Amino acid sequence: MSTIKIIDYRPQHQPYFEKFNRYWIEKYFVMEPVDEYVLTNPDEALLKPGGAILMATCDGEIAGTVALRKVDDSTFEFTKMAVDNKFQRRGIAESLSHASLRKAKELGAQTVILYSNSILTAAIRLYEKLGFEHVPVGIVEYKRSDVKMKIDVSDLKTIAIEQLSNEKFSN
Repeated sequence: MSTIKIIDYRPQHQPYFEKFNRYWIEKYFVMEPVDEYVLTNPDEALLKPGGAILMATCDGEIAGTVALRKVDDSTFEFTKMAVDNKFQRRGIAESLSHASLRKAKELGAQTVILYSNSILTAAIRLYEKLGFEHVPVGIVEYKRSDVKMKIDVSDLKTIAIEQLSNEKFSN
């Protein structure tokens, strides 16, 4: 069984953050200016405004990432989740998701939102499993987005996140 650990982003992780996300965006969609900015400047785009980036390791190798973009004092956007192809189907996306919801709560979030696309059915099923609910899309920053979801991180569905053992997640 693989050992998955979730760690806080460090500047040396930027190439992985960019590579993993660039791959899936270019595979299914087109890189947009906002993507280029976030992927090449994650400190400015995500961290300095109060967000966070988490990295997943699998047996000691960088395997995936997810980010939280601060929207306002109580809302964060779950964004830029990607897992390297060689590590897919090992539970890394789910581990990153749980850790990001826990991190959002630590940062003061009441609500976490995300934008996706209906062709990403496996991702949407994961989000639904986590307790995200579909809401009207409205005006979005990404042309590719036709799905918007949200979760109340103080809701009972996410309380279990706090009870997860630290064996699987470490910072």
